[in-house]
Amino acid sequence: MKMMTPEVDDFFVYSCSSEDQWGYEQFIPEHILAYQVSGETHVFHQQGTFVLKKNQLLLAHRNQFAKSLKMPASDQEYKAVSIILKSEDLKKFAAENNIMCDKPYSGKYNVVLKPDPYLKSYFQSLVPYLEQPHGSNKKMVFSKVTEAIELLLHIRPEFQNFLFDFNELHKINLEEFMLKNFQYNAPIENFAKLTGRSLAGFKRDFSKSFQVPPAKWLKEKRLEEAYYLIHQKNKKPSDIYLDLGFENLPHFYTSFKQKYGVTPTESLTINK
Repeated sequence: MKMMTPEVDDFFVYSCSSEDQWGYEQFIPEHILAYQVSGETHVFHQQGTFVLKKNQLLLAHRNQFAKSLKMPASDQEYKAVSIILKSEDLKKFAAENNIMCDKPYSGKYNVVLKPDPYLKSYFQSLVPYLEQPHGSNKKMVFSKVTEAIELLLHIRPEFQNFLFDFNELHKINLEEFMLKNFQYNAPIENFAKLTGRSLAGFKRDFSKSFQVPPAKWLKEKRLEEAYYLIHQKNKKPSDIYLDLGFENLPHFYTSFKQKYGVTPTESLTINK
């Protein structure tokens, strides 16, 4: 397998792989604009799933959970280039251009864009920044970020609310959110943020709802779901452990045995 992700101050990311591989980041803190060079990216997010195909572009909204499966083309590697649109730079751009967001953004959090000659050319212009990440300065990098913003607004002026809504997340039903999103492998701080709470407030409200600490509940819930999928849906442990937020297969087997006294494979033998 081959993989590289050179970065320039965390603004530009280039991913390359020759084997199927899960993306590590499952919480998106900033807007991302990505271009699929070859292969496909299968994205599993809070509202559903979609496939980003060759030459397509994705504009992903900040503050969401999402998993990505990188799948190389049959005759070549997986390649994708992304630019991170940080809130601090978007605020600077908005101030310089007198842009005001008059209402909170309420549209799709993941927008797939058709191939566009301007945006394709833009991503080609990022090659020097990716190949020589230490050869540029902050002013040069910001100019490329600004260019991406300008292109998005030129293609779709309605992206203004998407890009420049800086409102903080409001408090939502914690129990409902956790039951829908327990499978994402992310720090507790990110669960707190997405439910519109401080970390202390999240832990307090969580204990009231579930009577156990968040970390313990997440582990138990994932293992219960694993048991159900293995015994009721005939799923293989190797096919589900990543889906349920476990970092690797040995970690899953160890956690499963700690809870049920046997490994997933042994549990199938016992229950036959």
